[in-house]
Amino acid sequence: MRQPPSERIAKDAIQAWKLVALLWLAVPILITVGLFLLAYFFDFSYWLGVIALILSVIEGLITVFLIPKLRWRRWRYQVFEQEIYIQHGILVVSRTLVPMIRVQHVDTKQGPVLKKYGLSSLTISTAATTHEIPALLEEEASDLRDQISELARVEQDDV
Repeated sequence: MRQPPSERIAKDAIQAWKLVALLWLAVPILITVGLFLLAYFFDFSYWLGVIALILSVIEGLITVFLIPKLRWRRWRYQVFEQEIYIQHGILVVSRTLVPMIRVQHVDTKQGPVLKKYGLSSLTISTAATTHEIPALLEEEASDLRDQISELARVEQDDV
């Protein structure tokens, strides 16, 4: 069996994913506040608000403190001359080999959260699908994009 890829994504990915989880946590908190407001202004049970609050706290603890660290530990990648090897997943670990000959184009992208931490995501497109390596350092993502582009071009020239 093949060894897992050796390269890791940036450690700051944990902080970026925590921030995204906190932003998404606003949705269940707003629902919880809405349930408490319904209970206050109308003849509505407070228990639904209490249950929603408990579930929101549990969800927040899991998505903010547990998932980002586990996700970072599992994310790995490695670029070879003939292929790109990507591993990710928390409960179900996915290992993907992308042949260089199938690579059509490579992009880097950076949203506001990744920009705050100086990170970029690398997107590798094939005819069938798109693969992403998230949260690389900006310079590393740019260098990797250029390296994969060059290797894919060489593979296509060989055909």
